[in-house]
Amino acid sequence: MSEFPSVVELNVGGSPYATRLETLRSEEGSWLSEVFGGSPDDAARDSQGRFFIDRDGELFRYVLEYLREPAKFKMPVDFPQRVRLRKEAEFFRLGGLVEQTTKDPGTISIGYRGSFQFGRDGLADVKFRKITRLLVHGRVATCREVFGDTLNESRDPDHGGPDRYTARFFLKHVFIEQAFDMLQENGFRCVGSCGSGTAGSVNENLKPGVDSEENRWNHYNEFIFVRD
Repeated sequence: MSEFPSVVELNVGGSPYATRLETLRSEEGSWLSEVFGGSPDDAARDSQGRFFIDRDGELFRYVLEYLREPAKFKMPVDFPQRVRLRKEAEFFRLGGLVEQTTKDPGTISIGYRGSFQFGRDGLADVKFRKITRLLVHGRVATCREVFGDTLNESRDPDHGGPDRYTARFFLKHVFIEQAFDMLQENGFRCVGSCGSGTAGSVNENLKPGVDSEENRWNHYNEFIFVRD
């Protein structure tokens, strides 16, 4: 009985590919592991002797990317062929890829109120940006998916299902770039932002411990992210 070579040449819908046999067999129970776990004598070939798969050749590259590193695979940002890729994933019986392609689209807003830390020389001695809290607005399930354990839900305990929306979540840290990275890793892109002005009039009735110069530079910014 003949065996498959360790490096397999493929023709998928007219597009040529080459990959390791162990990659094609990596997901137990999949169509590929079934076909390439059997005999090569039973597999279809093209005129050049490559194994032929009558599926979408353009999208098969994402199937291979997923099989090579399933845990690290992320859907491309703003991917326009999500529905077509889901059909391919369903045909090949790749459960993890099906899950990736069925993630809900959604919108998440990130807002923060901040100022700047000044030294003794005022504007000539700005030390760092001060953010008191990163606010998160959106669908509960989507916020949990993106931010995981970094999401603080203490101001909005779960009184309903994950499909409800809230404007009362915030993050357990104040690193806005970290929040942006997590959104980008989950397929979101920034589509808009707005902010209030700074250098307003000084409020003479400040709370104890509030620096008047820092208070002058208070501002609020909000960023809107969407996943198509």
